[in-house]
Amino acid sequence: MSGFLPDQPGAEVRVSPNFGPRRETLKPDMIVLHYTGMATGPGAEAWLCDPASDVSAHYLIHEDGRIVQMVRESDRAWHAGKSSWFGRTDINSCSVGIEIVNPGHSLGYPDFPRRQIDAVIGLCKGIVQRHSIAAQRVLAHSDVAPG
Repeated sequence: MSGFLPDQPGAEVRVSPNFGPRRETLKPDMIVLHYTGMATGPGAEAWLCDPASDVSAHYLIHEDGRIVQMVRESDRAWHAGKSSWFGRTDINSCSVGIEIVNPGHSLGYPDFPRRQIDAVIGLCKGIVQRHSIAAQRVLAHSDVAPG
């Protein structure tokens, strides 16, 4: 994939090679929110687009509120790992994954900036509308892959 139009208006596109087709004709019916756990946004963006990482997300949201789409919503990003939700496995095939730039626990777990929070809210609203996702299916990574 050399490029695509973003699903979310205003999002930048940086294509990750780490994606595939959704399985069993599944469509997104949940959103999974993650924090990057890396020291910098550019480092996280590079990692999510590195073929050697074998990980990706549909979106990355930087601290300044900038949204980068790396995988089309119609494709399967590799963000949820070994996960399940109410008996369903292969969460990657039925979700949209959003990585939120934040270094996490090991690096002090700073507060999320207001512009970033507003961008997460706006993006989630857009995804919910596009895919008719119920509010109770907007989840954290720890919900689908505890531990």
